[in-house]
Amino acid sequence: MLYAVRTTQYENMNKIDLHTHTTCSDGTLSPRELVRLAKSSGFKAIAITDHDTVEGNAEARETGTGEGLEVIEGVELSVEFSPGTMHILGYFVNSVSPELTKSLDFVQRARRERNPKIVEKLRKLGLDISYEEVLKEAGGGQVGRPHFAGVLVKKGYVRDKGEAFARYLAKGRAAYVDKGRFAPREAAEIIHNSGGLVVLAHPSQLHIPTKENLRKLIDELVGYGLDGIEVYSSCHTRKEARLYAELAEEYKLFVAAGSDFHGDNSPGIKLGNVGPGVKVDYELVSLMKEAMK
Repeated sequence: MLYAVRTTQYENMNKIDLHTHTTCSDGTLSPRELVRLAKSSGFKAIAITDHDTVEGNAEARETGTGEGLEVIEGVELSVEFSPGTMHILGYFVNSVSPELTKSLDFVQRARRERNPKIVEKLRKLGLDISYEEVLKEAGGGQVGRPHFAGVLVKKGYVRDKGEAFARYLAKGRAAYVDKGRFAPREAAEIIHNSGGLVVLAHPSQLHIPTKENLRKLIDELVGYGLDGIEVYSSCHTRKEARLYAELAEEYKLFVAAGSDFHGDNSPGIKLGNVGPGVKVDYELVSLMKEAMK
């Protein structure tokens, strides 16, 4: 495990983003397009962290080799947690690991079973959409809630995707259907057994109200093999980032930083936006690699 490090001012060629999504999950850029965007924007490294799939990693890695951009193969696993949402990031995973492949197949089956149920709930609410329309919106990639939101926008039921989630698709809303998830210990084991580093993604989405309760959770996750915390994220305030940095230092965890970039599915989040006033450089990647030795 690595100690927390301070963010540093960077030159353009040292920029990184360790949390990005492609059309293989719920982003709007293909792995190739995302890598080329990062390269043309002056990034030195990005991580591909699609939801519960590593399908885009090979294309991204190969494109990165050709473009001269370092691509870290990753994944973002959905984890059982309440009251908020927990995601676990895996970095430097072996994308062809048999255990990882088997585990992700389980989640993909659960997603396929969930999606028609969302359509059914929306139709019962008087919204005339079909699963075929959602599949078309996904463009052949993994179907996720942003694709349902896209259909609702196109058919005029909501103004934008934010309203679609707020009214229908977010956790606890009328058309929400839970999906298959891993237990926290299971997610950590899957990532470690595929050769990766285990990182808690955007902890603000856990919706844990107090520092002490968050510390208890971090303590539990460290017992499962947590390696790092995504301290810097587009969804974190300065105050939240300071808290997560303190906890990373306290538990001797390394710091990760990612925008949670989804392309046009999250138009307010630009590649490399890891929080207000925050700039991080390639030093974080170097420290992560040290942890792999």
